[in-house]
Amino acid sequence: MQDLPVVAWVLSVAAVIAALIIIGRAVKATLAFMRTLAHFADDWFGEPGRPGIPARPGVMAQLAAVRAEQAAIVERLAVVEHELLPNSGSSLRDVVDRVEQAVRPE
Repeated sequence: MQDLPVVAWVLSVAAVIAALIIIGRAVKATLAFMRTLAHFADDWFGEPGRPGIPARPGVMAQLAAVRAEQAAIVERLAVVEHELLPNSGSSLRDVVDRVEQAVRPE
């Protein structure tokens, strides 16, 4: 009967150690998730510049920059399209058509 309290004590210590291991793993997983969430928030909202590290704009600022670049590309494409389609006689296409008519043997 003397061995029963020792066994109970060993089992209690083992249960406490198992509980601490489980809690430790849960805390580690929670911290990893929170770190990932913090990285996502930094990427979404951007980060101000620090000494030696340039500022990183957030998603909305990057989207605004992409839209501005897209508008500039659309304007440039309109100019190119104007030159490639026949119009009032001043486009590159009109010049090529006139040269073709002038050089074509009849």
